[in-house]
Amino acid sequence: MAPTFSAPPDVPQQPAAPHAGVQPSVVPPVAAPAVPPAASPVTSPVTSPVSTEAPVPSRAAARVQADGVRPPSRPVAVEPEPPADTPSAVPETIPEDAASDAYVSRETPSREEDDPPLAMEAMRAVQILNPSGEVTMPRPDRPRIMCVANQKGGVGKTTTTVNLAVALALHGNRVLVVDLDPQGNASTGLNVPHHAGVPDVYDCLIDNVPLAEVAQGVEGIPDLWCVPATIDLAGAEIELVSVVARESRLARAIAGHPAEFDYVFIDCPPSLGLLTVNALCAAQEVLIPIQCEYYALEGLNQLINNINLVRQHLNPTLEVSTILLTMYDRRTRLADAVEQDVRNHFGDKVLQAVIPRNVRVSEAPSYGQSVMTYDPGSRGATSYFEAAQEIAMRGVKESVGRNA
Repeated sequence: MAPTFSAPPDVPQQPAAPHAGVQPSVVPPVAAPAVPPAASPVTSPVTSPVSTEAPVPSRAAARVQADGVRPPSRPVAVEPEPPADTPSAVPETIPEDAASDAYVSRETPSREEDDPPLAMEAMRAVQILNPSGEVTMPRPDRPRIMCVANQKGGVGKTTTTVNLAVALALHGNRVLVVDLDPQGNASTGLNVPHHAGVPDVYDCLIDNVPLAEVAQGVEGIPDLWCVPATIDLAGAEIELVSVVARESRLARAIAGHPAEFDYVFIDCPPSLGLLTVNALCAAQEVLIPIQCEYYALEGLNQLINNINLVRQHLNPTLEVSTILLTMYDRRTRLADAVEQDVRNHFGDKVLQAVIPRNVRVSEAPSYGQSVMTYDPGSRGATSYFEAAQEIAMRGVKESVGRNA
């Protein structure tokens, strides 16, 4: 162990005695700086205690180093031993789990955290697309004919019809979509041709053409069919005025279809004319999409009154079974207020699933697809999938209650 050296204190030197016969100089002598002798590290005694820190070189040591003298090596810090009467510290016992977690980075996700967003999105996509066919939604014991109606435009009637139909068809149900809107948006969303000259629902209403001859299969979804609508349907309301039993033309066409469907969705136009009355007469249930804004609530009373009139005079079995909140924007208080008002008024008829504003839902029709197939991992697809599940489960509960 190399000892620690300390610089000796500066000792003032006495001026040398002048020689005989020599006059002393009038200039006072300048004291030379004290230079420590180059002592051998072996013979130098160690008088100071061993320090745990490196010593700060003195000014004299710096001069010695400048003159070419090798400075002593840096001492090794030695930890002093504790006194004999001091008890030794007992190491704290650390649990095995804590010891293993102590070496895990904070950026490493723990076991309790959810999967990454991409993994969750992939899981939702597989669940919605159901490529293996193992996941199925319960099928009703009788066909459920649902009319999707709201006289206000832009509330999501067509989007709701298309996506619910695709979700149910992908999970083991046979579904038929009847496009009763002259704009033909449901036909566009399912990529079914509906240009002029294509047999459509107009031929069924006016010329009594069987529904099976105009229904087209949807590409990529084996259990889904669509009855398209062309621009000819725009004049159907005028032509139906003079037709006998004009309100029940669509009901007879659906009843005459040889195939049996689990669900029949009728997409209504944004009006309360004869086409909507035909849909209300043919249906057993009414599904009302409600946009989470004030205007959607304003026209709801008139729609309920018309449904009551149809029930009293034309279709006694008709009922409002489902209310679906669409275009929900959680950032606004208005959306929350509309939701609370609708749930307080309609109670259990309002689905727990709420459709949020999602750009993928709006992009899908431009590619001739539903959001279920366009982006199955998106939030819009997940919300419609949950709504379809809830509708299917309610149909099973109603069947059980009716049989009981």
